[in-house]
Amino acid sequence: MHIDPTQQSSLENYKLLTNLVVPRPIAWVTSMSPQGVVNLAPFSFFNAIGSDPVYIMLSVGNNDDGRAKDTANNIVASGEFVVNMVSEELFDAMNLSAADFPPEYSELEAAQLHAAPSIAVKTPRVEMSPASLECKLFSAQSLGANTLIIGQVVMFHIADRLLGPRMHVSGFAPIGRLGSPSVYCRTTDRFEVARITYAQWLRENPTPAWAPGR
Repeated sequence: MHIDPTQQSSLENYKLLTNLVVPRPIAWVTSMSPQGVVNLAPFSFFNAIGSDPVYIMLSVGNNDDGRAKDTANNIVASGEFVVNMVSEELFDAMNLSAADFPPEYSELEAAQLHAAPSIAVKTPRVEMSPASLECKLFSAQSLGANTLIIGQVVMFHIADRLLGPRMHVSGFAPIGRLGSPSVYCRTTDRFEVARITYAQWLRENPTPAWAPGR
């Protein structure tokens, strides 16, 4: 079947996209309003996009009425935010924080979570999160019904039990997002395969079909 997104509604395209581009990591974002209220909300349009410098991207969809969400407004106003990773024991709190709380009420309080101070930014992180990324806003732009945010990671927080020699992280199993609207996955079922080099492949395929003379 061929589906032209221009011939579908935005909701239909959202369903297809979020059910096909999977699994997606969840950015559980803390941001702070100009009034000092700490907002906490999850977003799965999120990923790492660079390591030198360290950049992540986050796309925040607008509210149903077209207005930007509190998270986007707070990040643009303050120039900073924190991405907290969601372990399985934090799933219920993360799910609760996705509710449409008014901007003057902190989802941290509703979920009975504690904030921990950040180091390089004023916005606090979620104390129970096994890993958090303090970010300074690099750029923000309107992208249709979304605000595309690129943040530069200025501080990592990683639970001691997860970090081994040479920055190797083990035992880290965050929740991932699958299909819309409410399908998730665990990341505990894994396998490891070494990458092959072109030289190794050539040794096993000394005369590939595209080689001269074939």
